[in-house]
Amino acid sequence: MSTEISAQSQAASHTEQARPRRPFGRVVKNYVALTKPRVMELLLVVTVPAMILAERGLPDLWLVLATLIGGAMSAGSAGAFNCYIDREADRLMKRTKNRPLVTDEISDRNALVFAWVLGVISIVWLYATTNWLAAVLGAAAIFTYVVVYTMWLKGRSEQNIIWGGIAGCFPVLIGWAAVTGSLGWPAWVFFIIIFLWTPAHYWPLSMRYREDYAAAGVPMLGVVRGRATVGLQVILYTWATVASSLLLIPAPGIGWLYTAVALLSGGYFILQAHRLYGSAIRGQEGKPMQVFHGSITYLSVLSLAIAIDPLLPF
Repeated sequence: MSTEISAQSQAASHTEQARPRRPFGRVVKNYVALTKPRVMELLLVVTVPAMILAERGLPDLWLVLATLIGGAMSAGSAGAFNCYIDREADRLMKRTKNRPLVTDEISDRNALVFAWVLGVISIVWLYATTNWLAAVLGAAAIFTYVVVYTMWLKGRSEQNIIWGGIAGCFPVLIGWAAVTGSLGWPAWVFFIIIFLWTPAHYWPLSMRYREDYAAAGVPMLGVVRGRATVGLQVILYTWATVASSLLLIPAPGIGWLYTAVALLSGGYFILQAHRLYGSAIRGQEGKPMQVFHGSITYLSVLSLAIAIDPLLPF
């Protein structure tokens, strides 16, 4: 037995030594992919508007840059932890077949070390460059996404994305806290908007990749419920999102531009959701990815209006 184990160890060592050295640019690209940059970009989109609204004008540019760097590292750490924890499920899904841990571009151990180091640095960075509240919120965002969503809810509940999606709301609070050192009511309204938006954004994706999630044993709503049920839930959360966006209108710094954008873009978002539901009750797949991408456009446009309105002279 010991001889067999020794032989296996030698073979593994030989395989490790025989692994070709990858170009530096390729290594960097794979570590960046580990952080889920597309998710990170979406999170950062809402940070700056929150900071501008908190300042009611342009904040100090160094503070904005420092907050974005810290927020990006926090989000990247959470994404890397997620890739590590979900690596076996990712191997079963076509949507995630090119992730670095699935293709063995990065070892499991290196991915875990990278996630921890990036997470610790992000918290220390936010504390050193902004304030303790922003740093605590950064740590809470990582904990929520990694422990509450990835480790606890994702594989157990069809409601996983609702409560796990709270992690995606933290950048608003981090940005606001970085400017003011506290959390005002407009920050919490913005938080609620993103919280309600997340299911309406993600559940169409679960409809499109239903077979993928089913193969991986992930009970997304699109797996455990029919299209009509999912479509109805998307409508309800879309309406709730648009309604909550109107609660921000009385906030200091918000004016006619945001009001017009919230109404027009919200109406379009609702229209897309109803079209998806209409297809579902007719037994058709519809265009869930159109709703998915449309929801990203909606949040981006809404965030842009939040950023511009406080800067207008009237």
